[in-house]
Amino acid sequence: MTIGRRAFLRGGTLVLLGAGLDWTAAGELFAGEERSKQSVRAGLVTDLHYADKPELGTRYYRETLTKLAEAVDQFQKALPDFVVHLGDLIDAADSVEAEKGYLSAVVGALSKAPGKKHFVLGNHCVYTLTKPEFLEGVGQKASYDSFDSGGFHFVVLDACFRSDGTPYGRKNFQTVDTNVPAAELDWLRQDLKTAASKTIVFVHQRLDVSSAVGVRNAKDVRQVLEESGKVLAVFQGHSHLNDYQEISHIHYCTLRAMVEGSGARNNGFSTMDISADGTIRISGYREQKSYKWSPA
Repeated sequence: MTIGRRAFLRGGTLVLLGAGLDWTAAGELFAGEERSKQSVRAGLVTDLHYADKPELGTRYYRETLTKLAEAVDQFQKALPDFVVHLGDLIDAADSVEAEKGYLSAVVGALSKAPGKKHFVLGNHCVYTLTKPEFLEGVGQKASYDSFDSGGFHFVVLDACFRSDGTPYGRKNFQTVDTNVPAAELDWLRQDLKTAASKTIVFVHQRLDVSSAVGVRNAKDVRQVLEESGKVLAVFQGHSHLNDYQEISHIHYCTLRAMVEGSGARNNGFSTMDISADGTIRISGYREQKSYKWSPA
């Protein structure tokens, strides 16, 4: 018998997708695995760019609340231990108060998802707002930090600094001048040194490229990650498209922006499962790709 592309293995059983099902349905099946088989599960979303303003090019700002509602509904079924937003939660407004209104609306919508929320700062998050204003709006104390869950260590980085060390805020930056400053690098090095388990890193701007969408001192950051010997993967946003590469045995996965395209079919979000042996599985929904990486 010839098996078509709409077949896959789940739990040792061959599963065939019917004509009415797509790979979003496959993602739901994978994300529905028994929680006892997983050490930790996270919900991942990025680049909502929510704003109450008309679409511009491929960005449909007002539609992200509807798309986010679909993601929240899936997270309520998958029951992640925590949810990470990988930056650019909001887009620019004409005033600080209006932008705070955008932030309040989207944080309220995301609050319906289960688990603790972790917010990575993106350049649009602090285009009009300051970092303290954004952090207050999302209920987070620091722009970079770390935490443990399910036997793994997780790091949230902030690359929204100019090359002179000045933090982004109030339109004081250019998006190509993106850096992880020396003090944060020192903190990262010490945090990884004391981490007791394998680690996942979250950042907005990319650490795997040297183009305009990348962190200017990405090579320095990667060196810290590599020297630790503990980092399994880095998840990032910013460039809005699915992308992936492996550098020095670390997986660099760029997730698709939720703001891109109109309608539910153009949505994109995922769940991440990490098994006790270090296997990482990304179950992508809609336009987000799925991945599975086994430990080296």
